[in-house]
Amino acid sequence: MRTHLTFSKKLVSETNYNGVKSLRIPFLSDVTGNIRLDEISTLLDKQEKNFITITPWTEYEYKPKVSFTIAHNRDHIFIKYDVEEIEVLARYRKINDPVYKDSCVEFFIGFADERAYYNIEFNRLGTCLGRFGTERENRTELPVDVLKTIKYERTLKEIKNTTDPTINWTLTVAVPIQVFCFHHFNSIQHQKTKMNFFKCGDDLSQPHYLAWNNIISEKPDFHLPEFFGYAEFM
Repeated sequence: MRTHLTFSKKLVSETNYNGVKSLRIPFLSDVTGNIRLDEISTLLDKQEKNFITITPWTEYEYKPKVSFTIAHNRDHIFIKYDVEEIEVLARYRKINDPVYKDSCVEFFIGFADERAYYNIEFNRLGTCLGRFGTERENRTELPVDVLKTIKYERTLKEIKNTTDPTINWTLTVAVPIQVFCFHHFNSIQHQKTKMNFFKCGDDLSQPHYLAWNNIISEKPDFHLPEFFGYAEFM
């Protein structure tokens, strides 16, 4: 059944406290039942964009244009990534393949003050990788059956009206809270979290590593929760 969807009010906001970014993630009160990704994508297009622009490691200077919008409906997190880059790589098609080697977007999330966090990563095709743990090494792989519950919608087009032709791709994902299977939430509403968002592409001709909230480390490493920003689900 097709449902008419609206935001009750525009709540997405990004603030900065002593260099740490913070998000208020809006609640989509009308999104219930069968979730249509095309409608979610349209709703997210109307929201304020958050940009993944920070290049913490200067030796990787290539900087694609990347933004995301985010919302929730208590039992799903909705994210739409919008990427413009000069090259797209999309090889991996099996869940938990190393999608970070392709053109990849990611979000990491930890709940409350817990040390452990989830990393959820997607290549342009929507192929997903998911892990849970307290550090970069020795992470627990999320079950394939759990990650299969993530819905996605993708687009791809070439932009020719620039000096160097670029490719624009979008990925809209609906992540059910059951994906966070080491927790047992009935709702994500009012949860206070720490999050970071990334764009990477290890095997591209111009490897790159972009972050939403800044990271300070000698070499590329997204697995540093001390550099996550704050996010509250309204």
